[in-house]
Amino acid sequence: MNTNSYSEHYAAAGVDITAGYKAVELMKQHVARTVTAGVLGGVGGFGGLFELDLTGIQKPVLVSGTDGVGTKLKLAFRMNKHDTVGIDCVAMCVNDIVCCGAKPLFFLDYIACGKNVPERIADIVSGVAEGCVQAGAALIGGETAEMPGFYPVDEYDLAGFSAGVVDKDKIIDRSEVRPGDVIVALPSSGVHSNGFSLVRRVFDVEHADLTAPVEALGGKSLGETLLIPTRIYVKPMLALMEAVKVKSIAHITGGGFYENIPRARPEGCAAKIDRSAVKVLPIFDLIAKTGGIPEREMFNTFNMGVGMIAVVAKEDAAKAVETLKANGEDACILGEIVAGDEGVIL
Repeated sequence: MNTNSYSEHYAAAGVDITAGYKAVELMKQHVARTVTAGVLGGVGGFGGLFELDLTGIQKPVLVSGTDGVGTKLKLAFRMNKHDTVGIDCVAMCVNDIVCCGAKPLFFLDYIACGKNVPERIADIVSGVAEGCVQAGAALIGGETAEMPGFYPVDEYDLAGFSAGVVDKDKIIDRSEVRPGDVIVALPSSGVHSNGFSLVRRVFDVEHADLTAPVEALGGKSLGETLLIPTRIYVKPMLALMEAVKVKSIAHITGGGFYENIPRARPEGCAAKIDRSAVKVLPIFDLIAKTGGIPEREMFNTFNMGVGMIAVVAKEDAAKAVETLKANGEDACILGEIVAGDEGVIL
């Protein structure tokens, strides 16, 4: 740790340089968990270095994604639990990348806070590292910005960026989707990281008891349930791509079914969803009941228990479900592609 750099006047303005050094030391153990063969150098350089292994890739195309956690962070603040939101941050980037057929390579995070509490920063990064491990990506860099007067001392924002690679001839772009194809669903773990402005309003999160057991949630507390991190689908989806021809993929995020599923089909095709196949999680029933929210709006805001969908040929559907189940996903047939321009028929 650098013990030679210190500014009394900067500290008086609210920025503690030494706290930043301590945070870096504390997070190194978490970063080490994510190291892959392509990583060059360590944490602390001006740029993260990654050597591309292009074995078996004829026409490499880089695919990038960036996102944040959004107002789900308000739950982390209230629960004083900071070691899972990093998983959300990684998931929101790498799940998008894999929709193109790409394998995520590395990730960088950005944390902006009102006060740098090294232990809290290390907790956040531990979640980022766990997300990277789940995605098979390396955490090769990041930035922690202490911004007194801009953020409250007990709050922060978290965002990230990831890059992956895919062979140009294997890019998944929905162009081969046809009527008769089958939609396969991968379950979500919960609300994931979208719609939390509405969630917070429905449950009055700023004042609610977030720790009391809730019968409708199987005895889990509201806070515990809402903080369940976003599921990372990278490894199961890469396995699926090896097993069958995947024609398109959609990550179900903000905008729910009505905004995201249409992105997985070309013009002239519509996604016909079997409503009975949607395994709606209890948290969504509770949100709808508490907030008086009609079903269509629920499906237009939340994932409703489906975190990702893949479109495959009808003859590949059974093998697709079998492959995903073998890779830890309780997949099911969600519907089919039909002729039409309705986008989603639900």
